[in-house]
Amino acid sequence: MFLAQCAILQAAPPLPSAADSLFTGGRPLEAYQQYRQLLHRRLVSRQQLLRMAAVQESHDQYPAALYYLNLYQQYYPSPAVWRKTAELAATHRLTGYPDNWRQQLGLSLRRYYPTVLQGLLAIGVAVGTLLLVRRRGLARGWWLTYGFYLLFVLAFLNIFDTSTVGLVCRPRAALMSAPSAGAAWLTTAAAGDRLLVRGQQDIWYKVLWRGRTAYIRQHDLLLVQ
Repeated sequence: MFLAQCAILQAAPPLPSAADSLFTGGRPLEAYQQYRQLLHRRLVSRQQLLRMAAVQESHDQYPAALYYLNLYQQYYPSPAVWRKTAELAATHRLTGYPDNWRQQLGLSLRRYYPTVLQGLLAIGVAVGTLLLVRRRGLARGWWLTYGFYLLFVLAFLNIFDTSTVGLVCRPRAALMSAPSAGAAWLTTAAAGDRLLVRGQQDIWYKVLWRGRTAYIRQHDLLLVQ
């Protein structure tokens, strides 16, 4: 069951070094509780998320381990960590964890996305400023080229926009054909199944399941964010 992420501690978080000391000192469960408090404040690190996943996996709480591994991908896209995530999901026969060349390529591109985007925007600002300064006498083709460049940057923003994903946090969660308890039942999702979220309607999330639209109650899905 995905109980490790269905509640968040409200106590004041300790310093990161305290949790690290507990973990290296052979007290992983105590370290995990403190790591959760840090996560509640959006204080995260690569080591922290991997350690949280390891603690949950060691106690057979694989849905919680998968949550932290998915969260790791949100902050630090890594093909190597994704392979571990996909292997763990496959072991428990969970869906939504593709391990193919497209997924690996996407993660590699996302890893360098901020740097590339910053460079594209910097070039756009510099060229746009230069065109404005020297606008007199410039051929129309320069402005058209600059317009196409801006369209390319816009496309880059849209193509690599990170999709919202959620993990089923309750066993045997129902997927429905419409946002209603009286709608047709499609299937039952297992705790840890990974779904792409396409929207929200009342108490339901609109998700993508096996290439088709489905709906799941909000309390049955934990967003990775």
